[in-house]
Amino acid sequence: MFDALLDEDATTLAGLIRCGDLSARELTQAAIDRMAQREPLIKAFCTATPERALAQAQAVDAKRARGEALGALAGVPLAVKDLICTAGVTTTSGSAAYAGFVPQEDDITVERLLAADAILLGKTTAPEFGYSGVGHNPLFPSPRNPWDTDKTPGGSSAGSGAALAARLCPIALGSDGGGSVRIPAAHCGVYGLKASMGRVPLWPGCRDERYPGVSSWASLEHIGPMSRTVRDSALMMSVMAGPDMRDRQSIPCSDIDWLGSLDKPLSGLRIAFSADFGYIAVDPEVRQLIAAAARRFAADIGAELEEVDPGISDESAAFAALVAQESDLSGMRQLAQQLGARMSPHLRALLQRDWRAEQFTDASTVRKKVCNQLWRFMQRYDLLLSPTLSVPPFALHMQGPEVIDGRMVSSDHWLSFCFPFNFTGQPAASVPAGFTASGLPVGMQIVGRHLDDGLVLAASAAFEHTQPWNHRYPAVFGGVHA
Repeated sequence: MFDALLDEDATTLAGLIRCGDLSARELTQAAIDRMAQREPLIKAFCTATPERALAQAQAVDAKRARGEALGALAGVPLAVKDLICTAGVTTTSGSAAYAGFVPQEDDITVERLLAADAILLGKTTAPEFGYSGVGHNPLFPSPRNPWDTDKTPGGSSAGSGAALAARLCPIALGSDGGGSVRIPAAHCGVYGLKASMGRVPLWPGCRDERYPGVSSWASLEHIGPMSRTVRDSALMMSVMAGPDMRDRQSIPCSDIDWLGSLDKPLSGLRIAFSADFGYIAVDPEVRQLIAAAARRFAADIGAELEEVDPGISDESAAFAALVAQESDLSGMRQLAQQLGARMSPHLRALLQRDWRAEQFTDASTVRKKVCNQLWRFMQRYDLLLSPTLSVPPFALHMQGPEVIDGRMVSSDHWLSFCFPFNFTGQPAASVPAGFTASGLPVGMQIVGRHLDDGLVLAASAAFEHTQPWNHRYPAVFGGVHA
């Protein structure tokens, strides 16, 4: 009788539990039961934690019975990407090197979400150490896209996106070093936010020297909320954001009201729209869907829309060099020797490259150039809209299509819209913007100025209001709901 409640958002569910109309245990058991039905098709979770979840739910119910105030996420089931540390729960990072690794500490974000009375449902599958835009890894069955189970859900927060689209839980944690929150959000038809660099503190993960592979991407990585509604991501940000001494890059957030931002007036905005940044190969159906969605959005909110490219070029080689520079190459090469064929081939290839110091310093110089190009561009616009990805979801077990719109491209070219904003640290979100003729979701990226997270959330909420998506339901679980 509680199964249908899992189609509600986290904000509604926490309210029901706080007022006593629903118990945390009832909701958690419903989530566990739904996982038993749907997980065999989706394989979003690599480690489920049903007993822990029920114990946490019982503790929430006990707090309420004692008359204690409950947190903002009271009793809400939460999925956490398997790259993000969880104390006492196996965290493999998708690698055989960490197959039995059980952290002693929660990541700061997990710590804060659990303190707000969220319920950890389990860990979701990710590619090895997150070095991929898709979801398969050497350890676990590949997560599948609920909109077409023969297709990838995107990555690297693959299982988190799939779990949300399959409605196993209303909120999830992802991490985004080059698009890894926005990519699965786009492919799975859900919402994902990469807030400005430093808004969400991160530790241990990429800031902990003890863990080769895990400790990579330090200046690129952002942990971010994923959800089916914009309000739920704002709610998660209200809990997760704010500085912490364990993360030297974390910043104060007193300048932003995460939930209040949702109602910010938007008329009179100047919005830039680019369908291809002037150099990216884009699937024609994606191009058409996103252009129509952007034009309609601007008209609906009374904004001025200008179709213009941001003036950057293809810097994917610099991105790869920065990733290598921020990887523990010595430690990871030792892991590669130990693991052999049990390490993902694309990761072994990256580690086998004879990287030169000049490639790393050149990449840092390119990053400065892109940052300068984009802040100058954003002086003229409040927001930049684009496709989140070049293509709709594609077949499992490939890194990406090598032909897009008739053009030969590298297998990571489809990710080209995302990583420039990991260079700059600007806030960027992916909103579901439509479906292809074959029923696959397509995402639109909304990028804000430096630290203007509130406007990105406000625009996302306005887009959700004018072009809603949450009534759509994957056909494998029943199709469109009214």
